[in-house]
Amino acid sequence: MSLGAKALTFSEATSSQAFAERFSASPDSNLPQLIAAAVTHVHDLIKQFRPTQDEWRKVIAFLTEVGHASDERRQEWVLLSDLIGASALVEEINTRRPKSATPNTIRGPFFRNDAPERASGSSISLDGIGEPLAVSVRVEDLDGLPIPGAEVVTWQANAEGFYENQQPDLQPEHNLRGLFRTDAQGRFDYRSVVPSGYGVPDDGPVGRLLAEAGYPLRRPAHLHFVIRAKGFETITTHIYDANDPHLSEDALFGVRPELVTCFEPADVAGKRGKAVSLTFVMMRAKPGRAV
Repeated sequence: MSLGAKALTFSEATSSQAFAERFSASPDSNLPQLIAAAVTHVHDLIKQFRPTQDEWRKVIAFLTEVGHASDERRQEWVLLSDLIGASALVEEINTRRPKSATPNTIRGPFFRNDAPERASGSSISLDGIGEPLAVSVRVEDLDGLPIPGAEVVTWQANAEGFYENQQPDLQPEHNLRGLFRTDAQGRFDYRSVVPSGYGVPDDGPVGRLLAEAGYPLRRPAHLHFVIRAKGFETITTHIYDANDPHLSEDALFGVRPELVTCFEPADVAGKRGKAVSLTFVMMRAKPGRAV
């Protein structure tokens, strides 16, 4: 069988080009170029470090284990993307906003899209374990005008640093999760518990590998939010506790100065706790841009 006059013989010198030229023209997609570029980087790493067959099989075994560790409750691939900064970089590239608008951060691996809707003033802490926290939220536009009817999803770790879907046998279903809607003044409030910072899960292949390499795997205490409103760009972000000692080494690269705030001592439903007041500033979606 003839290889054809223009076909390259695969070798160390021609490996990337030999792969790339197999693609047929695709006028409406950058996918072939993206795949070829990714493969070129992989080939370059192999040429640089020259792994043995056994070492390369260990790489394949790691990727296979990541896949096996992913299911409807745990997404190890998302964790890998988050920890190497890929998720944060994609957010940075795609959500450039005015300085006065709330910046995006990554969603993280513990998000659930089925958070139950709750009334303003209610508690998302279903087990009541932890120091009480009162949260007041306002959603506004760049001109400071309220955005009524905005949908706000929030979720967080508990006082021991665990999310409900990490401990399905220890925490109630949908504990520390809720969906709220802003009123005519763009406001709502709710009660929760003060979250704890935590170590990124190291019981899976991603955490084990990076821990072995000496990578910091701490996350400072934070609250998660996704804010949606018709005609505006969706905000996916964190709010960080200013008193957490690990702000400078967030393993997921989410900390921004404008997202750090103080959780102040306060009376919460007759108990000593903390309170935080938050304002999220949305920008209008550009024509043709998904919201």
